[in-house]
Amino acid sequence: MKLYEIIQNLENWAPLSDAEGFDNVGLLTGNTNDELHKALVTLDITEEVMQEAIEHKADLIISFHPLIFNGLKRLSGGSRVEELIVKAIQNKIAIYAIHTNLDAQWDGVNAKICERLGLQNRQILIPRQNNLFKLIFFVPNNKADEVKEAIWRTGAGTIGNYAECSFNIQGQGTFKPIKNANPSIGELNRRQHEPELKVEILIEKHQINQVLFALKTNHPYEEVAYDLIPLFNHNQTKGMGQIGELQEEMSELEFLKWVKTRLKTQCVRHSAIMGKKIKKVAVLGGSGAFAINAARRAGADAYVTADLKYHDFFEAENQILLCDPGHYESEQFTKNLITDYISENFPNFAVLKSQVDTNPINYLI
Repeated sequence: MKLYEIIQNLENWAPLSDAEGFDNVGLLTGNTNDELHKALVTLDITEEVMQEAIEHKADLIISFHPLIFNGLKRLSGGSRVEELIVKAIQNKIAIYAIHTNLDAQWDGVNAKICERLGLQNRQILIPRQNNLFKLIFFVPNNKADEVKEAIWRTGAGTIGNYAECSFNIQGQGTFKPIKNANPSIGELNRRQHEPELKVEILIEKHQINQVLFALKTNHPYEEVAYDLIPLFNHNQTKGMGQIGELQEEMSELEFLKWVKTRLKTQCVRHSAIMGKKIKKVAVLGGSGAFAINAARRAGADAYVTADLKYHDFFEAENQILLCDPGHYESEQFTKNLITDYISENFPNFAVLKSQVDTNPINYLI
C-alpha cells in the first residue's frame, strides 16, 4: 500500500476544498510514495498517541485535529508540536489531518452524532454555498452514453440520494474544420452538420478537474465545446451541522440525560429549562456557537454543540435548549467513523483505533 492510495481515498470522501479557510488539513508530514503497512486513527496527537503508534509500528497517523495548525518557523524541539513532528519524522511516521472537511460531509462527524442520539430524517443545518457548478457539453449521439458514463464515474451528477443525474436535449451542431484541424468527423474546409446531444450535469467544485479530464479524454472531438457555470444553489448534502428528529419526543431533563448517556460525558452544560418537549434536534460537533441562530431558524427544540461561552447561553432566548456536552465528547466517535471507513475501503490494510483518551479537560465530580 502506498500513502497516496490512502490519501486519494480519504480525499474522495472528504475533499480538502471542503475544509474551512482557517483549517490545516491533508498530509502534514511524510512522502506520498512511502510504503504503508499500518495506520493509527486518533482525535488528537499527543506524546502518548505517538508512543502508541511507535509501539504498534504504525507508519501513518490519521488525526482528526491537525497537529500543525499555525505556521512553524523551526523544528528544534522547542515546543510540544515541534517535538512530536521530529519524533514522527525520526520514526518514519506520516501524519494526515482530516478535520473540517470531514465535518462538512453528509456521512461525516455530525452524522455520527445524529446516529448516537438516534436522530432520524437528517438534513444539513447550514448547507454549503458556492460549491456547485453546472457542466454543459455537446456530444454526438453515438458517443453520448460513453462520455456520460466516464463523467459519472468521477462521482459527478449526484443530487441527494440520486446518482447519475443529467438533462439531455437533442439538437444539431455545425462546425467546419479549418487549417491544422484533425477532425474525427467531417472534412477540412467543409461545414459539417452533426446530430448532437446537449447534456447538463451537476458537479461539485472539487470534481471540476477530474470531470473535465474525463470529458476531454472520452469525447470524440478534437475540440470539446462545454460550459462550466457556477450556481447559487445550496448544496443540500454538504455543510456545517445537521438537524433531525428523535423517534419519540422527550422532556428537557430526559433529553439532557439522554445526551449525557449517549455521548458518554460527565456533565452537560445547558441553557434554561423552559418546560417544552424536545423532538427536533440540531447538532454540530466541536465549537458551534456560530450556528445557534441557524438552529433556531430551523425550528430545532434543542441544539447540541460545544465550547459555548457564558454569553452564548443568552442566545437561547427561551426558544431553544442549548446543550454543551464538551468538545472532545461531541467528537470522540469520529475515531470510529474514520477507522470503519478505512477498514471498509481497504479490507486487507491494518488500521487501529487509538486507545488513548486525548481529552485535555478533566472534571471533579
